[in-house]
Amino acid sequence: MTSLRGRLERDVDMSRHVSWRAGGRAERVYVPADLTDLCAFLRQQPETEPLHFVGLGSNLLVRDGGLRGTVLLLHKALHRIEIDEPHRQGGSAAPLGLIYAEAGVASPKVARFAANHDLVGVEFLAGIPGTVGGALAMNAGCYGQETWGFVSQVKTVNRRGETRRRSPREFQVGYRHVAPDAPRDEWFVAAWFMLPRGDGRASRARIRELLERRVASQPLSLPNAGSVFRNPPGDHAARLIEACGLKGRRLGGAQVSEKHANFIVNLGGAAAADIEGLIDMVETTVRERTGVQLIREVRIIGER
Repeated sequence: MTSLRGRLERDVDMSRHVSWRAGGRAERVYVPADLTDLCAFLRQQPETEPLHFVGLGSNLLVRDGGLRGTVLLLHKALHRIEIDEPHRQGGSAAPLGLIYAEAGVASPKVARFAANHDLVGVEFLAGIPGTVGGALAMNAGCYGQETWGFVSQVKTVNRRGETRRRSPREFQVGYRHVAPDAPRDEWFVAAWFMLPRGDGRASRARIRELLERRVASQPLSLPNAGSVFRNPPGDHAARLIEACGLKGRRLGGAQVSEKHANFIVNLGGAAAADIEGLIDMVETTVRERTGVQLIREVRIIGER
């Protein structure tokens, strides 16, 4: 059996590992030392062990009853980001740059890294408070752009600790949705982003502009998980929620943000049940009053 180099903890308070700062405890948490160590850990797990891959927990809620199985915390381990070999598209003289980023790298870091190397196009990632792994899993996006629009390849790992390189053609990619084209028990551990070369200074200015817009429009001073619902076709979830009079609605320590109606914030001491109950209330009210079924962006896991 391969000796592991990561850190294993038991009975872990997951409220410390999700941005809502609420929720139950996990049976086990493993923080791998690196990708090689993660693969070694996976090879030692029984097939029946529930596995939960978590980055910054910025779109995740663990129910108060806790979480069975093992949480793999990646943001402290899979943090490599580097320039790969440059490519040229279709023989064109305009060079493209290739960035390799592991799943635990924060999305804003990818935006800054690209700009600092005069690669452009992913400035929007500065406004996504998660990791590369989460951005890949849900095709995260904002300001009209999405993660998979720049993905050249991804690296996945399966339960047996085997890694694979896969192309975007092997996935069904849509708005805030990504699924393999065939059932596979795999998770994203890295990606290669193909980006055009451009003006790094202008890119950094654009990043600052987007961050200022985010600060002005989102309730960043309170624990939250970003946008709770996807925008329906041709509309905005926040507009529908506000039109139903739900802005500011509270349940326990949770509140529909008064600053942005598609955010639910923890005012202090909120239980996971408060947050989930408020999500349910918003869904039901919007459906009954407008006929629109809102689809969640956030993931809710664990026991009630």
